[in-house]
Amino acid sequence: MKLCSFAQAGALRVGIVVDDEIVDLSQAACDLPRDLVALLAAGPAALARARAAAVNARDRLPLASVTLAAPIQRPPKFLAIGLNYADHVAEAGLETPTFPMVFNKQSTCVAGPNDPVHLPRASSALDYEGELGFVIGRRCRHVPRDRAHEVIAGYLVVNDVSVRDWQLRVPTWTMGKSFDTHGPIGPWLTTADEIEPSGLRLRTWVNGELRQDSNTKHLIFDCAAIVEHLSTAFTLEPGDVVATGTPGGVGIAMKPPRLLKLGDIMRVEIEGLGALENRVVAEPDTALIA
Repeated sequence: MKLCSFAQAGALRVGIVVDDEIVDLSQAACDLPRDLVALLAAGPAALARARAAAVNARDRLPLASVTLAAPIQRPPKFLAIGLNYADHVAEAGLETPTFPMVFNKQSTCVAGPNDPVHLPRASSALDYEGELGFVIGRRCRHVPRDRAHEVIAGYLVVNDVSVRDWQLRVPTWTMGKSFDTHGPIGPWLTTADEIEPSGLRLRTWVNGELRQDSNTKHLIFDCAAIVEHLSTAFTLEPGDVVATGTPGGVGIAMKPPRLLKLGDIMRVEIEGLGALENRVVAEPDTALIA
């Protein structure tokens, strides 16, 4: 099941993607929550109700007629793993981590699968990182590796957009990873029962040029290991998004570096999960106080 958030006629709704159409759950199952995090939190019975509604729905919307939004609008937590592919560790000139290298992306960085990404006024060192992401579906703590599959609701595509000078100027990476719009996710959430995450081809293009081409089987710490590690320290909640790390081929590591510029189009595609396609635009002028 492909769960999505979409905008139509000025309203944000939850839907299920079926081929090139969308079932609007606010119409097909009006008793279900209208927010995807709330739907996940409602548990397996609610998801089964959504699945049945999609099968039985007569009225469907053409996918091309709606605007897909980030499936999870404001994750309770947006966590990410650094240096989780051997080729990326090598291109960074660093040692392979002994434990998952966890950092935080602020939830306000989330963007939709086709939303513009801002080139910051504060920096021109903008880079892409195509990644597999997963979303937590059950509140949990101390999850052993062999039960991690029970708490993962599903998988999506992430572009961990990074401002390299801000990322690397201090030991903690949060600032350089959290600029507004620098967390495109989507295009939908593919539920865990429909995907095996350990052997998916991952590719990233910039302006049609292939920059990253890898497979999730090369993850140093896989999704189950990450869940076990994170839940040792803190409670994971429905809607938490975890980006599992990027393979080699990032712009900053090229010789010379090939960072993003205005007008560039990034496309991140993962086998079985869909694609993100985001254009780099100038950061707009915004008020100091909204």
